[in-house]
Amino acid sequence: MAFVFFDTETTGLHKGFDQIVHFAAIRTDENLGEIDRFEVRSRLNPNIVPTPSALTINGLPVEQLLDKELPSHYEMMRRLESKLRSWSPSIFLGYNSIKFDEEMLRHALFQTLHPAYLTSFHNNGRNDVLSLALAADATGQDAITVPQRDDGTPIFRLAELAAANGISASNAHNAMSDTETTLSLCKQIKQRCPDLWQRFIRFSNKAAVSEFIATEEGFLLTESFRNHAYHTPVAYIGEDPILGNGRLCVDLRLDLNQIAALTTQELHSALSLRPCPVRKIRTNTGPTMTPLWEASASLLEPLCIDALEDRARRVAEDDALKRRLVDVYTNSREPFVEPTHIEEKLHGTFLSDEDNARASQFHTTPWLNRFEIVQTMEDERLREFGTRLIFFEARSCLPKEVISRLDCETAERLIDPDGKPFSLVRCLDEIEKLEAVGINDQKTSELLDALREYIIIRTTKVSAFLETLRPPDSNGRANNG
Repeated sequence: MAFVFFDTETTGLHKGFDQIVHFAAIRTDENLGEIDRFEVRSRLNPNIVPTPSALTINGLPVEQLLDKELPSHYEMMRRLESKLRSWSPSIFLGYNSIKFDEEMLRHALFQTLHPAYLTSFHNNGRNDVLSLALAADATGQDAITVPQRDDGTPIFRLAELAAANGISASNAHNAMSDTETTLSLCKQIKQRCPDLWQRFIRFSNKAAVSEFIATEEGFLLTESFRNHAYHTPVAYIGEDPILGNGRLCVDLRLDLNQIAALTTQELHSALSLRPCPVRKIRTNTGPTMTPLWEASASLLEPLCIDALEDRARRVAEDDALKRRLVDVYTNSREPFVEPTHIEEKLHGTFLSDEDNARASQFHTTPWLNRFEIVQTMEDERLREFGTRLIFFEARSCLPKEVISRLDCETAERLIDPDGKPFSLVRCLDEIEKLEAVGINDQKTSELLDALREYIIIRTTKVSAFLETLRPPDSNGRANNG
């Protein structure tokens, strides 16, 4: 099967609210030889405020984000979706992509009325090269050199990892450059440790992940959080009754006899601790799992492999304990809180076949007739996102009352200092904080100066617009409250 390596650059880290502004991908054959490449940028959506910290990292000046010669976000996503669909079936790979780039891509596809789960459907697979790097470090097979901090903990940031392995990454945080770096890292691991590479590819398929978890009596689960790796020897205890792709495992470092002797309330308290003794694995996210016999002994401490295998067999044979752990863990979780913003409502509800057909029809219909299609959609999310697309791309094709509503909502979103979407007010505050810490180079200083100028001008215009909406006072002047 072919591979697609990809990366994104965005206006910030807030999934559903921030925007992809640069996407790059390279398609390879099964031997990682390049077949094709694709790159596209977009200008800023009218309701998006870029995060200063994101721009200082990816080096994107606000002038480029406003360049009218660039395609709109909708036009970019049309090209992107068409290209990736033409490359399917493939295995989609990125660096730290499952937690970030994939989620940003899914939200962007959904909000432009495209199928959100493109990299999971069409017989595609997906995995995260960060998972491969974590697995390489866990096995200690010298597949790659992992740099370390002064305290000896490993560093898994892509730029540092590339440098430690002699891979050029001269333009880090550029989507195409990072894609090339990720591909080079995979070529090295594949050459030095083909067995590790094959297991990584195997785990791009959720059925293979499920099989491994269910049949391997014990294994080392490696998870990352804020660029730190955490290793836990675990054993499978059952499927997640709430999440279809979830598998639950118990930490083998626990004293199982002590756990079995706990009352239900005591066990509930134990499973409410952080990190939780029961680990949830999503089979569709390419988890990092290593058989105990392959794992580095230092990562299994304080227990030896024989003790861990004995405990894994104990778990496998004790159906009552497994059921009890699953039940109490399930009841220990905090109840799901329904999101208030439509941007947060991607997951959980699939579209009907009829709405999928209407979304497809939307893209091929003249703008003048698209609002009529949007109004027939059953799903409120599609109705709102479809209306926004017309507002951004061809606002004159909307009824006047809809234009007025979206003008007002957009202005209030841009000026709100406390809302979830990043606002103009918060942007100015963050610029000041970054400058207070100290700017080390002229390029970053100029980037922030230009961004501040744009934000001030935009704030003035938005404030003036909102002022016109205030009811007049007794003298006929706008009421300032």
